[in-house]
Amino acid sequence: MGILRKLGATTTAVAMLGVGVLTAATAAEAAPVAKAVTAPKAAPKTVVTPMAATKKAKPKAKKTVLVPGRRHIAKQCMTGRYLCINKKTRKVMFIVNGRLLAEGDARFGGSRTPSRQGTFKVYRKSKNHRSSIYKTPMPYAMFYSGGQAVHYSPDFKARGYNGSSHGCTNMRDKKKVAWIFSKVKIGDKVLVYNA
Repeated sequence: MGILRKLGATTTAVAMLGVGVLTAATAAEAAPVAKAVTAPKAAPKTVVTPMAATKKAKPKAKKTVLVPGRRHIAKQCMTGRYLCINKKTRKVMFIVNGRLLAEGDARFGGSRTPSRQGTFKVYRKSKNHRSSIYKTPMPYAMFYSGGQAVHYSPDFKARGYNGSSHGCTNMRDKKKVAWIFSKVKIGDKVLVYNA
């Protein structure tokens, strides 16, 4: 008897399920036909990285540490061979192993053609150079960054700080720059800073 009761309960459940399915099918037939809408598939997550993160981050410029004294010489110029160029004091200093060998007045590029700051190396020297872009003489040119060089400027000698260069470091004393030119070697470091 217990088995029949269980069997009867199962039959009733199936019958009720069948009625529900039948009712649902009948209701679907009675309703106007609508296209089945399927939920859109979730797109894979796109990770957006900022441009700065994809490129190599530029190292932050090191703060220039100065050696005590009135000349404002950068500490890093005290080891090795350096053309140490301070835009604030307007000086070019040739220093070898911490010993100042020559110093001269300098002027720099204007607002449209600024002189680059940073650490460079002298990669070319040209005693009687003439600018191919500006068609001006650049005697005793010591190139350190693209077309920028330390060189003598007759305009600087004549006009002083009333003018500016096209990005180069101009020197006004021809004898000093000629002497520096004779001593500087290809590969000597150049530091241009403003402190």
